Amino acid sequence: MRAPQSDLPLVLDNVSLQAGATLILDRLSLMIAPGAPTLIVGPNGAGKTSLLRLCMGLTKPSSGRVSWGGQTDSKPVPRAILFQRPVMLRRTVAANVAYALAQAGTPRHVRAPRIAALLERVGLSDLARRPARKLSGGEQQRLALARALARDPEILLLDEPTASLDPAATRSVEEIVLMAAQSGIKIVMASHDLGQVRRLAGDVIFLARGALCERGLAANFLDHPMTPEAAAFLRGDLVI
Repeated sequence: MRAPQSDLPLVLDNVSLQAGATLILDRLSLMIAPGAPTLIVGPNGAGKTSLLRLCMGLTKPSSGRVSWGGQTDSKPVPRAILFQRPVMLRRTVAANVAYALAQAGTPRHVRAPRIAALLERVGLSDLARRPARKLSGGEQQRLALARALARDPEILLLDEPTASLDPAATRSVEEIVLMAAQSGIKIVMASHDLGQVRRLAGDVIFLARGALCERGLAANFLDHPMTPEAAAFLRGDLVI
């Protein structure tokens, strides 16, 4: 039997993204490989969300090439993406997960135990029958993570999932993300929180003005930035 096709490494080769006259991403070349979480940081407008959309395959580059495991036409079956403000379906918590499993092609007879396992994984078992739109912000993000994990993704892309959450809710989400990473899922996550970068990241991609400004191990980036832009960003200065 032939081994299943992997989406990793994920490679961007001289990729640019343009909207009209606006250059959003400028000639990015980078490789995302299996391992610890990769966090994408940079000032607002640097292109973090656009990079995640390219990695998911939701957006096509204006020029350059994106490939998953050497393939440029890979369907996003082994990938999942979670945006900052996930949409909750007008149904219960359990039914939201059931819908995600159905969309992922999970056989009907195994959905009930999978729903239970996923809700246990994100700490929502006691809220299975609650309407999803009645959950708190942190609970909704955990439910969104359960729906993403229902796809059994090889790559999980996260767009600032804790941006509007309080510290307790942030910790709960981070714990789920770390457990997913420890299970072998490749996490690629945009974040504005440098403390979060220190807590979660194995390596960092730093974007400025749509360009790849710096890439390296998280500890090196945080403690010994190599570029003036990164040093300014870490000091809290404006990077324009």
